Amino acid sequence: MRSGEELDGFEGEASSTSMISGASSPYQPTTEPVSQRRGLAGLRCDPDYLRGTLGRLKVAQVILHLIAFICIETIMECSPCEGLYFFEFVSCSAFVVTGVLLILFSLNLHMRIPQINWNLTDLVNTGLSTFFFFIASIVLAALNHKTGAEIAAMIFGSLATAAYAVSTFLAVQKWRVSIHQQSANDYIRARTESRDVDSRPEIQCLDT
Repeated sequence: MRSGEELDGFEGEASSTSMISGASSPYQPTTEPVSQRRGLAGLRCDPDYLRGTLGRLKVAQVILHLIAFICIETIMECSPCEGLYFFEFVSCSAFVVTGVLLILFSLNLHMRIPQINWNLTDLVNTGLSTFFFFIASIVLAALNHKTGAEIAAMIFGSLATAAYAVSTFLAVQKWRVSIHQQSANDYIRARTESRDVDSRPEIQCLDT
């Protein structure tokens, strides 16, 4: 039988050999941190956004779009129909775009696409929706036949226009704040780089 010292030495050599073989082996275990995983598994709703002013306005806009669109769809006869068709197109388009933005913002999916300026995107959407809903409501009011569905669609369209106008005002303020923050960050970065150059004379020599 082997003595205790021989067994200890054998176990030490085996552990060191396994460590060396594991370090030199090309088949290393590939593990990915949970925080860096991408996909739809880690989606969570952002209640702070939905409780905020912009989130509530977007929810109200989606609901108003849906109600206005349903009111328009209940109209069976129209002559002329241009105003009705234009209002239907505006309400359906704004419902889809605003609904997609609401999903992106409420689930923080826009954070995964930093290449897009989401503040400017939201500003453009709210501004265009305000303009087109205002025009569509005026056209529908001028060409309607005083039916209940048309009057209801005009009312909900006017409410949607007001909600979009408020969202446009808030989006402009948010966009301005983001522009100022970006300018301040660029200024701080430029000052930091200039200080690094001043503190390292070898870089100045290379530049000259």
